[in-house]
Amino acid sequence: MATADLTVLALGRPEASASAYVAEIQRHLAAQDRVRYVMHAMGTSLEGSTADILAIVGELHAVPFELGVPRVYTVLKLDERRDKPEQTLQDKVDSVERRLADTPDA
Repeated sequence: MATADLTVLALGRPEASASAYVAEIQRHLAAQDRVRYVMHAMGTSLEGSTADILAIVGELHAVPFELGVPRVYTVLKLDERRDKPEQTLQDKVDSVERRLADTPDA
């Protein structure tokens, strides 16, 4: 399993707000079942096979174009551990939280 962080930026939009584009991207994610996802303030975390993540990223990159934006800039950070193929996004967070719980405050 791979995990990823995705940000799709619609450039040349008429308004400063990007929420309409983010909402449409989230609708596309909700309509598919290949990749698990969690929206956060600066993008979306993805979880699934590398092939599925790359395929859905291609589809999501096209969403702002479909809404009439002339330019789209997409940032993808992809992480795949083959020594821990079932590691999830939550597993990564839990690992850090366990370390924080074991560390005395400075």
